[in-house]
Amino acid sequence: MQDAVCAALMIAGTFFMVVGGVGVIRFPDLYMRVSSSTKASTLGAGFILLSLAFHFNELGTTMRAVATITFLVVTGPVSAHLISRAAYGIGVRLWEGTIRDELRGRYNPDTNVVESVELESNEDERPQAP
Repeated sequence: MQDAVCAALMIAGTFFMVVGGVGVIRFPDLYMRVSSSTKASTLGAGFILLSLAFHFNELGTTMRAVATITFLVVTGPVSAHLISRAAYGIGVRLWEGTIRDELRGRYNPDTNVVESVELESNEDERPQAP
């Protein structure tokens, strides 16, 4: 039973890694490629590390695997965000099929600051105080 769980986790991890690799090859711009590779590799490595934890079935190995998974889950999205923001700052183009650029006109590449925008509010929808 343990070998079947290990094999299933390893296959799931391999599947996500392959899907991430295909995404890097197939997606049209850097931002989509970074997103694909980050999500798929984090999930794939997580499943492979869980397989390792189930295979060895020792507390020390399991704790190292869980710590590594936690590290990947925390640092993967942060690093992808920083890479994408740096790419946007130096002017890497968006895909021509991109419908909306939320940062256009709000991002200052010299200071790396995104200017806040006032949210629209409807005074009519707010409940009136008695």
